[in-house]
Amino acid sequence: MPTYKYQLRGQGGGVSVGQIAAGSLAEASAMIRSKGGGSLLDISPAKSDEKSLLEKIRNFTIDFGPGPKDVFTFTNQLAVMIKAGIDVRGATGSIAEQVTNPKFKRILFAIRDDLESGKAFSEALAKYPKIFSPLYVNMVRASEMSGNFGHMLDRITAYLHQQIETRAMIIGAMVYPIIIAVMAIGTTIFLLTFVLPKFTTLFAGKEDLLPMPTTVLLAMSAFLRGFWYVVVAAVCAMVVGFWYFIRTPFGCTWWDMTKLRLPLLKRVFRALYITRGLQTMGEMVNAGVPMLETIQITADVSGNTFYKKMWMSVYKSVKGGKQIAPPLVRHGLLPTNVVQMISAGEESGKLAEVLQDVAEFYAQQLKNVIKAVTAMIEPLMIVLMGVLVGFIAMSIILPIFKMSQLVK
Repeated sequence: MPTYKYQLRGQGGGVSVGQIAAGSLAEASAMIRSKGGGSLLDISPAKSDEKSLLEKIRNFTIDFGPGPKDVFTFTNQLAVMIKAGIDVRGATGSIAEQVTNPKFKRILFAIRDDLESGKAFSEALAKYPKIFSPLYVNMVRASEMSGNFGHMLDRITAYLHQQIETRAMIIGAMVYPIIIAVMAIGTTIFLLTFVLPKFTTLFAGKEDLLPMPTTVLLAMSAFLRGFWYVVVAAVCAMVVGFWYFIRTPFGCTWWDMTKLRLPLLKRVFRALYITRGLQTMGEMVNAGVPMLETIQITADVSGNTFYKKMWMSVYKSVKGGKQIAPPLVRHGLLPTNVVQMISAGEESGKLAEVLQDVAEFYAQQLKNVIKAVTAMIEPLMIVLMGVLVGFIAMSIILPIFKMSQLVK
């Protein structure tokens, strides 16, 4: 039988700590309350230092936690059940029974147990920050205070859907160029390692007649066939080195700056950061979350070092009793018309509506930018692949023509 630890405040005001064995968290809470003599402050499963082999294997095999789609599905189902009149504890437990992800199932059951012990829903969610973001938790907390829980869940669902849709669009836009790039690299390797060596015997003894491109390609072909493992190791080292580099403070700053300067792609990244920031800020202002906390969370989810610095400067400005717009103008990362609309909304007291309208506009702009950039990248990649393959083909054919003319 599982053991639970609890904190109990006595009638004299003192706090005592103890443990109790019970079949469930609800049963343990009932047993403690039935004893009387104080109020239950906290109760949770007692952690055992020793785990069975089965528990260790189970914990090892469920490292993959729930993704954004799992959280979206849960929130959507919870909103429907709350509006149908089911209490949040019963709804959470019912959804948990249907969840297929083992880790998410256990988390939802733990949240239900926390609700049974008397904790607020936002407090139970806050224990899992990697799954339920600060934005999610704060919007739920604001709804608990205002009493519009079902409506707020609908807003959170719409926000999560928008984020998932945006992510899917960006990934979808990257798929085609990546496929073309892989095909170009694969074709080049095939030509250098399988096709070009067939002509080595034909060119043997005539190296002085070969043009420079052919000589270079022959050397590359020989190197790839003889030291392919060096090439593979070098590529892996570059990828891993770049991965770790962009996670250093300097590398992260450099990479964030590069994304804002890359031809074509900078339009996508700028639209993405603007949309993400304004959507987050608009949703939280509409939810009634305090402004300072709203700006802090907006900075955390911005996704770029420079946009985070911009929002943190706004945080300092608002904390000092100043307006939002001046720091935005100083950084120059938002279009002037957007800053002007935010300033007008702040002065008129309609900041939430303005942010929502601007966020919707830029969400549509992001879709248009992704389509436009994809439409430009696709032909560029095809042309690049054609030029690369054509260069290799001509480097092979030209020496043959040259030698045939000498024979004549």
